[in-house]
Amino acid sequence: MTALAAASPLPGTIAQSVVQSIPSPGQGVWHLGPVPLRAYALCIVAGIFAGYWLGRKRWVARGGDPEVISDIVMWAVPFGLVGSRIYHVITDYELYFGDGRDPLDALKIWHGGLGIWGGVAFGALGGWLACRRHKASFLAVADVLAPGIVLAQAIGRWGNYFNQELFGKPTTLPWGLEIDPDRRPEGYTQFATFHPTFLYEFFWCLGVMALVLLADRRFKLGHGRAFALYVAGYTAGRIWIETLRIDTVNHVAGLRLNVWTSIVLFVLAVGFFIYSARRWPGRGPLMKDGAKTPDEKAADEKPAGETSAEEKSAEEKSAEEKSADEKSADEKLADEKAVDEKGADEKGADEKAGAEAAADGGESKVAADSDGATTATVNSDSTDSTDSSGTASEGSTSERAGSADGESADGESEDVVPRDARTDDRAR
Repeated sequence: MTALAAASPLPGTIAQSVVQSIPSPGQGVWHLGPVPLRAYALCIVAGIFAGYWLGRKRWVARGGDPEVISDIVMWAVPFGLVGSRIYHVITDYELYFGDGRDPLDALKIWHGGLGIWGGVAFGALGGWLACRRHKASFLAVADVLAPGIVLAQAIGRWGNYFNQELFGKPTTLPWGLEIDPDRRPEGYTQFATFHPTFLYEFFWCLGVMALVLLADRRFKLGHGRAFALYVAGYTAGRIWIETLRIDTVNHVAGLRLNVWTSIVLFVLAVGFFIYSARRWPGRGPLMKDGAKTPDEKAADEKPAGETSAEEKSAEEKSAEEKSADEKSADEKLADEKAVDEKGADEKGADEKAGAEAAADGGESKVAADSDGATTATVNSDSTDSTDSSGTASEGSTSERAGSADGESADGESEDVVPRDARTDDRAR
């Protein structure tokens, strides 16, 4: 801190002021001719437009009619402004009524003094009346607008900065807020810097907005649960911020009234969140009593057979996925067929090789048999030749013997006994 001050080319007192505290604005009102432009009012208006923009965006994203949400906001905003002022005047009545007070000051809203809970309550009343006119679901509208409401609160808090009001206890922290002497409450005139509670609440509100948006995106909060989460989140921060403030308010049992209000609302919000989650899980419709969103009306008015761009895109995507699946199935069948054919070819090749091997073995056996038969034939032929030669020799010998016998028989006398007779005689 000291090093930063020493390095600054500015005078020492100014450098220390810049580094060690947050300066308050020199003025909070600008005049455009006779018309005063007050920073407080500008912050409130900027917050309203930012909240409306976010709420409208969320409503349209869910298929709602933008004219419906615009009309609902037009009812809720004036109700909310009146309610917030009424709440402030009631809870701080001693500022406007009593000795030395002017009741007309209660109408001077540009001097500051808006109670958030009065604004939420009366704004909800105006929104409920508008929802009845349009047959919109009040809880669905509350869920859609919840992040926008807390965004509007965050921006609106900067009005307290320009008015130098609603700051906290004295502090020496580097982010302490400088307050002009005429703006310091009684008993604190000797202190120069105070807790910038407007800045604390600004960042806390942004955190609550982010929480509601993320939770709604993740869990699809419906039936008032997004709004309940906003209330619970905001009141949790408001309790500790409220304990830092030193502005004059009413106390109950030693605590500021807004602390008790925040505690009660926190408990109610958490209880409603749990009850809603058990009673109505999921999200409900935006419209009720037969009313329809523009998307639903368009779907009803669509001619038979006509498909919207989204449906056509979905059909094309489905067809592409189906074609891809069929192609994948065909490729799989082709691969299986190729594998089967390859297996059959390999099997046929194996069988062919076996047949060829068997054929070669048969030919070898036939050849061996042929060689054996040839050898046997040659041997047989030789034997037959030998036998024929022997037989022929024997025949010639016999013929020669017969011839000799015949010649002997012719030379003998007629008294010789025939051969047969001799044979018979020998038999006897």
